Amino acid sequence: MAYPQTRHEVHYGSRMVRAFVDRPPYIDAMFRAAVAAAPERDAIVMDAERMSYAALDARVEAVAANLVARGLGKGDRIALLLENGFAFLECVLAAARAGLIVVPMNTRQRRPEIEFVLNQCRAAALVYDADHAANLPAEDEVPDLRMRCVVGQGPDVPYEDLARPAAAASFPQVAEDDVFCLLYTSGTTGRPKGAKLTHFSTIHSTINYASALALTPADVGLLAVPASHVTGLVAVLLTMIRAGGTTVMLPAFKARHFLEVVAREKATFTIMVPAMYNLCLLDPDFAGFDLSHWRIAGFGGAPMPQATIDRLAGAAPSLNLVNCYGSTETTSPATILPIGDIAAHPKAVGRPVAGCDILIVDEHGREVAPGESGELMIAGAMVVPGYWENPEADAAGFIDGYWVSGDVGSVDAEGYVHVFDRKKDMINRAGFKVYCIEVESVLSRHPAVIESAVVGRPDPVLGEKVHAFIVARPGAADMQAIRAYCAERLSDYKVPDAITFLEGPLPRNPNGKILKTSLRQMLPADDVAAAR
Repeated sequence: MAYPQTRHEVHYGSRMVRAFVDRPPYIDAMFRAAVAAAPERDAIVMDAERMSYAALDARVEAVAANLVARGLGKGDRIALLLENGFAFLECVLAAARAGLIVVPMNTRQRRPEIEFVLNQCRAAALVYDADHAANLPAEDEVPDLRMRCVVGQGPDVPYEDLARPAAAASFPQVAEDDVFCLLYTSGTTGRPKGAKLTHFSTIHSTINYASALALTPADVGLLAVPASHVTGLVAVLLTMIRAGGTTVMLPAFKARHFLEVVAREKATFTIMVPAMYNLCLLDPDFAGFDLSHWRIAGFGGAPMPQATIDRLAGAAPSLNLVNCYGSTETTSPATILPIGDIAAHPKAVGRPVAGCDILIVDEHGREVAPGESGELMIAGAMVVPGYWENPEADAAGFIDGYWVSGDVGSVDAEGYVHVFDRKKDMINRAGFKVYCIEVESVLSRHPAVIESAVVGRPDPVLGEKVHAFIVARPGAADMQAIRAYCAERLSDYKVPDAITFLEGPLPRNPNGKILKTSLRQMLPADDVAAAR
C-alpha cells in the first residue's frame, strides 16, 4: 500500500491522531477538485442516465442554495429517506456545501424507527422518496421538522423545485472537525446511536481507500449496496469522487443484473458483502460475462468463505479480492488487505490503514502479546469523535480516543489483523471458546451448503451448544453427513450439535449482515426461553 505522508495532529479538542499532510479541508473542497480536474467526465451513471461532474456540480449548487433560501443554516440536520439514485448524492454534496449535517436513513425502517431518528437528531428537513410516504410520522410527532421534500409525486415540496437554478447563495465556512453526517447504528442491542462522521474522518477514509486500492480517474465503481450505509456512502460514492472516477448506481442488488452492468459499464471496483459475490457465482451464465475490466472486489461485513475465494479465483482470475474491515464508528475502513494478499492471508481482514492504531486487549483492558486473542480497540483519524447527543454511549464506546469495537481478534507477528467473532456471539461450550466464523468457514466448503450461520444454543449442563442454521442445495439436507464432514476438520467441541435447515435465505439486515438475533429466535422454544 502506498499511502501519502502523515503527521501527528490534535483534533476534537484533545485527541492526538496521525493525519494526512496533504488533504482537502472539507468534503465540498474534495468534490470541487474533482469537478475542476475533469468537468465532462461521467460522475454518476444509473440505467441509461449519465451525469457529468459539471452537471452534478450545477445541481448541487442549486440544491444547496435553495436549502439556504428556505431557512436552513449551518449545523441543521437534513434527513434523507432515499433509495440509491441521483437525488441521494446531490443532497449529500449539497448539505456539505451548505454546512448542513446530512442524516441518511435506512429505507427499510418502519414508522416508529423513522420517528425516533428524526426526533433524536432534531432534523429540520427531510427529503424522501414518494414510495416511503406511508411510513412517515405525522407533523405533530416530529415538531422540529420544518420542511419536507418529496422525490416523485406527493403533497410536499417537489424535489425538482430544490434542484432548479437559484440566486447565488453565501455559504458558511466549514471546519474539518465539523460534523458532516450522522449515520445511525443498527440498534441490535438497543436504540440506534447516531455516529458523528466529520469532514476530517470522512476525507481520511476516502484517501485510505483510494490509496490502498490504487484507484484513479479511470476507475469505474459499481454501487450495489445501499448508499445510506457507510460502505455505500464512504467506500464507494465519496471514494470515487476522491479518485475522480465514475460511480455506476444500482437501485438494488440482483446478481444477474449486477453482472450485466459490470460487463456493460466495464466496472473496475466493487465492495459488497460476501453473500453477494456467492450469488453471482451461482448464476449459470457467470463464465459468459466479460468481466475482464473488474480488478478490485472489496468485501466486508462478514468473512469471505474459502469456497467463494476459490471459486472466484477460478472463474475471474484477474479479480483481486480485498477484505476491508471497519464500521460506522471508523467511518468505514480500519484495515484493508493489500492487493494480492488474499491467497497467502485468506483469514486476515488486512493491515491497519494509514494512521490507524489497533490494540488487542484482554477482559481487564491490558494489551496482549502478538497472536493472542482479545477485544479490538481502534484509534485513528478515521474514528468518529462520538455519538450525537449521547454521552452515555460515548462513555461506554470510547476510551482515550479508542473505539471499543466489540470484536474479538488478534494481530499476528506480521501485522495482519484477524477477527474471530463478535464478543457477544462467541460460544462458550463447557469452558471451550468456539468462534462461529471458524465453524461457518468449514461449513461453507461442504458441497451441499449454500450459506450458513452458527449461534450458541443454551444448555443447562454445558452452558451453550453449537447450533448451525443452513440453507442447503435441494435434496442435500443431511445433518449427519454435514456433522461428520465438520468432525474431520474441527475439534469435537466445535462440531455443530444440531442443525436447522432453512428453505429460504438467512435473515439479513439491509446492509447484508446476517441477523443472528433473528436466528436465535428460531431456536426451539425451550432454548429461546433459556436465552432470555
